[in-house]
Amino acid sequence: MTESAGRQHHRDKAAVSKYKSELRKAIRRNKAEQEINFLNITAMLDIMTIILVFLLKTMGESTASIPQGDDLRLPISDVSGGPTADGVPVTISKTQILVDSNQVVNLPGRESLVQSGVGAQYKRSGANDMYIVPLGNTLQEARRLDRMILEAQGKNSSMSEAIIIADRTTPFRLLAEVLFTLGDSEFGKFHLMVLQKGGTATVD
Repeated sequence: MTESAGRQHHRDKAAVSKYKSELRKAIRRNKAEQEINFLNITAMLDIMTIILVFLLKTMGESTASIPQGDDLRLPISDVSGGPTADGVPVTISKTQILVDSNQVVNLPGRESLVQSGVGAQYKRSGANDMYIVPLGNTLQEARRLDRMILEAQGKNSSMSEAIIIADRTTPFRLLAEVLFTLGDSEFGKFHLMVLQKGGTATVD
């Protein structure tokens, strides 16, 4: 073998050795990339669900802090104890009906409320009907969310509870219509928010 051929053979051998070295590095690099641990999305969703349930439960229990004024004054009761009941808050003031602080219906004058409750435009079939359509629509959505919360807590979700926060002068006709609409929307238990003689709001 000539000197020139020897040098060429040496260069070829070095090139093959370098190629093999680079190939081994590439294989190790690809293997490491395939072993990257991805975030466990399922566990994160579980945590977020628990936090959401906790926040919603806390919001439901905060109904004892009811701002009172000319439009809403709670009835006074001799009941003792704290607001331990859970439920969807439904507020009946002198001028409006709210579900969980969201306005649902504007109420007519007091005389009209005594005679036929909310206006006929809010009923399913005229002034004598007891079902309040806008209230029922809102309650159905509240019921769907409450069912999800109850199921997440492992509780009986066959029916929901409501906390009635009504002005002390609310006509019986209006109260009956609200209760009827609640019952028709799968709310089977009601609590009345009252004011203790000491000035603390509680659930009866």
